[in-house]
Amino acid sequence: MATVAQWVAGARPRTLPNSVVPVAVGTGVAIGADPGGAVWWKAGLALVVALALQIGVNYANDYSDGVRGTDADRVGPARLTAAGVARPRQVFTAAWLGFGVAAVAGLVLVATTSWWLLLLGVAAILAAWTYTGGSNPYGYRALGELSVFVFFGLAAVVGTAFVQLWPQAAVPWAGWVAAIPVGLLSCSVLVINNLRDIPTDAATGKRTLAVVLGDRGTRLVYLGCIAGAFLAAIATAVASWWTLLVLVTVPLAVRPWLDVARGAQGAELVQLLGATGRFQLAFGTMYALGLALG
Repeated sequence: MATVAQWVAGARPRTLPNSVVPVAVGTGVAIGADPGGAVWWKAGLALVVALALQIGVNYANDYSDGVRGTDADRVGPARLTAAGVARPRQVFTAAWLGFGVAAVAGLVLVATTSWWLLLLGVAAILAAWTYTGGSNPYGYRALGELSVFVFFGLAAVVGTAFVQLWPQAAVPWAGWVAAIPVGLLSCSVLVINNLRDIPTDAATGKRTLAVVLGDRGTRLVYLGCIAGAFLAAIATAVASWWTLLVLVTVPLAVRPWLDVARGAQGAELVQLLGATGRFQLAFGTMYALGLALG
């Protein structure tokens, strides 16, 4: 029987900035577009949706990789299913409980905004499950980063701004551009995670983008995600010079950037995953503030 601490670890707390940052930035976009644009209860529900989806996909990944045997030999923290501390059915149930919470919160937003959002919600849940679940998971076909960019970048940022601005205003162009650095940083978390797992994923037939590109190519993608996030954020300074606040987070990006560039391996990458998440959270906070002040 898994302990509470093991269930919490199975939710992968280091990845949760992927959920918090796009909602914060989307809310910053709404405030910047209209000082009275923030609808805090809708922002709160958007955060519930994002967190529940993130936790759900983490448990779903634990379950699917565990029953396939691709998590049997890991460098990173042990997984609930593969380690045998929780029965597969329990982890499966935890995953769908997360998706269920996201669906309920999302339906409230749909009912109070636009029913077109229902399509986005269904697509998000399907993408979360089929990442490593089902008979033909796209995460095994090097498409994980693309999905993360779309759902934890474009959809999350623009969607959060949309539900708060609707029907008084449309999402401004800066909101669409702001989704790019958020999506790139979400990708960087997955990239460094998969960089660590290249040897075991390749051995078990899990063809992530990291396995396809190899060690050097994956490191270049990670470095590009970090650099690209800064460049895209700086581009929005045309709308608000306050977005240059993201530059104060450069020191937090330096260590993981340099360590990945010099070839950090194995357990070092576990620590760098946490450092990437902390940088992502700081970047998102400063970026959201800058967009709101604009």
